Amino acid sequence: MSLLREMYYIILGFLEGFGACWLFLFRILSYTPSALMRPGLVFQQIYSVGAMSLVLIIVAGLFVGMVLGLESYNLLSRFAATSAIGSGIALSLYRELGPVITALLFAGRAGTALTSEIGLMRATEQLAGMEMMAVDPVRRIVVPRFIAGAVSVPLLTVIFCTIGILGGYLLSVMHLGVDDGAFWSQMRVNVDLVEDVIQSTVIKGIVFGGAISLLAVYEGFYAQPTAEGVSNATTRTVVNGALAVLVLDYILTSIFFHGA
Repeated sequence: MSLLREMYYIILGFLEGFGACWLFLFRILSYTPSALMRPGLVFQQIYSVGAMSLVLIIVAGLFVGMVLGLESYNLLSRFAATSAIGSGIALSLYRELGPVITALLFAGRAGTALTSEIGLMRATEQLAGMEMMAVDPVRRIVVPRFIAGAVSVPLLTVIFCTIGILGGYLLSVMHLGVDDGAFWSQMRVNVDLVEDVIQSTVIKGIVFGGAISLLAVYEGFYAQPTAEGVSNATTRTVVNGALAVLVLDYILTSIFFHGA
């Protein structure tokens, strides 16, 4: 009975948090049009969470592309099909690895920063002070950060995929001797702009960025006003963000490629 009671409270707590997160999202979306009228705040946050993550994304994309080049060459060389390396690397990056890895890196770098920043504002009573001055902290603090995350992740995903393809090209063509023309021609034939780039890269990036940003600002806004509370909220952002990305990736992939 104690085990069932514990499971009951765990499920109940999950449902309460899930519902509260959705209500918080509706509140954010209601303030989004007015926030877009002040683009300076949004651009500032895009620079903070997006541009400051650029070096991490570039380095990761380069090495992921090189690893894909090695693995693809080792596999395709057994079937004398090394000319398909370009399309294999591009499809792997655009459809799955690009959006997922970018989102996970964003959650670890920018998501934790958003949670800790807003959580420290809660701990130092800055949010309470804004409320006393009739300034809505959700409108002024939360919404620009949420929009910045939703905008930054698809842009970073495109950069990640581009650098990954470049890394695969450098390894495959410059190092392993794969034909240059075959590398690009196979990619041009097999990669579809709408299905592979827009659906799998851009749309997934927007959804992943919105989910991670929502979890980050939610955890920070409702964090316990203590050092331990902010630390726990930051940890929850990474864990829940990673799980949300993987679950959403399966759902979106099932929708995009069902019956393909």
